Amino acid sequence: MPCVLALDQSTSATKALLFEKNGHLLDKESREHRQYYPRPDWVEHDAEEIWQNTLAVLRTILARHADRIDDLVCLSLTNQRETVVVFDRATGRPLYPAIVWQCRRGDFLCAEQVKAGREPAIHARTGLRLDAYFSGSKLQWLIRQHPELRRKLAAKEALIGTMDVYLVYRLTGGAVFATDATNASRTLLYDIGRLRWDNELCDWWEVPRIALPEVRESSAHFGTTTLEGTLARALPICGVMGDSQASLFAQRCFEPGMAKVTFGTGSSVLLNIGSKLRLSDHGVVSALAWVHGGVPTYAFEGIIISSAATLAWLRDRLGLIADFAETEKLAMAVPDNHGVYLVPAFSGLGLPHWRPDARAAIVGLSAHSDRRHVIRAALESIAYQLRDVLEAMRAEAAVPLRGLQCDGGPTVNRFLMQFTSDLVGIELRIASMSDGSALGAALAGMLGMGVYKSLEEVAAVPHDDRVYQPSMSADNAQRLYAGWQRAVRQILPDGGRD
Repeated sequence: MPCVLALDQSTSATKALLFEKNGHLLDKESREHRQYYPRPDWVEHDAEEIWQNTLAVLRTILARHADRIDDLVCLSLTNQRETVVVFDRATGRPLYPAIVWQCRRGDFLCAEQVKAGREPAIHARTGLRLDAYFSGSKLQWLIRQHPELRRKLAAKEALIGTMDVYLVYRLTGGAVFATDATNASRTLLYDIGRLRWDNELCDWWEVPRIALPEVRESSAHFGTTTLEGTLARALPICGVMGDSQASLFAQRCFEPGMAKVTFGTGSSVLLNIGSKLRLSDHGVVSALAWVHGGVPTYAFEGIIISSAATLAWLRDRLGLIADFAETEKLAMAVPDNHGVYLVPAFSGLGLPHWRPDARAAIVGLSAHSDRRHVIRAALESIAYQLRDVLEAMRAEAAVPLRGLQCDGGPTVNRFLMQFTSDLVGIELRIASMSDGSALGAALAGMLGMGVYKSLEEVAAVPHDDRVYQPSMSADNAQRLYAGWQRAVRQILPDGGRD
């Protein structure tokens, strides 16, 4: 049976996965990489470490399945989207640490664009909010602060890319400098209506157009790789897609009204709105879901900045847990949150607030509160933020929401999934496999390689879901949500007033 080797380069780790044609996951290998916080609100990755981890996980999984190498159709790739790296054209080596999507160093540059009156035009062309979450201000900061990088970019000695671009470049030995439309669309440099880099946006962010990659469809070919000599024959690279869109693809949300949420370090809710671009007046991001056969599919996106990242903070910074698996049992050991709310605004708040100035807090503590209440509050905060997003999307969308497909590591937490279904009042369908982004890239790769002939064939690939139905009364859910809204107002400098 044909197989696809998939690479999932996420915020916290790099995974290699081996899928069969029917979507069955045979095996996976993962390596975490370090998170660097050189200053408050700054977040960086070592792109060279990520490259070495990429080689390591791919080689490890191939060694375990040497008997399936001849069955490999292609290597597919999915990635953290807005993180950017500047790398050397000749060697492919990074010239500066990768600046992560969570990093807020570009806040003041976004403010400059607002002051210049460019916010409406940027939104109209990109569908995005003018926010440091996206790549444009990160690149402008690099170019302004490092004149030598500016010189190298202008001289074509250095190149710019999201993580997919960088890894494809390294995998192909510098033969292919390209991205897909889903990743390009997260930079604040790409016109999602015209499907092209926008020269004026590049000028506004001071980014040299010549340093940006070619943009291809997600199911296009991106060269070949031998993994630096590991493979005897060159393996095609086909199927490249940003992680959230890849998850939407994996869930087969091919029709308007179909939606998914990927629970990860951060979380992204995507609602398919069809082939016509629509813009929101209420903070909902308009996203390019994918382009296939020259036809774009658009989606509304709601961004939750801190989901599993909140649990990582409990583990790594506070030492309240040793492992994420503990959170389910500890949260269920208390009957309720005892009035404790954790607002995880470590890097500001996204939709519907879009407040980069917000800062995290735990509110409602009493002498009776203990670590179980804090842990429960951390899990509940993921559901509260999701309801915030869905409330905004429901107000904006012209299509009814047909339930919610879910994937990502935290979906194994039964407390979180049931509480989320209760709070938002919607049936949740949980993918039996949590690695939805990798599967989506693999499905796109098989579509591009002709293993599947159409989206209809992709939609017919079987998948099993676990279902959670709301069981909490609507009044109780509203009472809890009102408590969350009060907690959010407490951590905003102006109490949430515009």
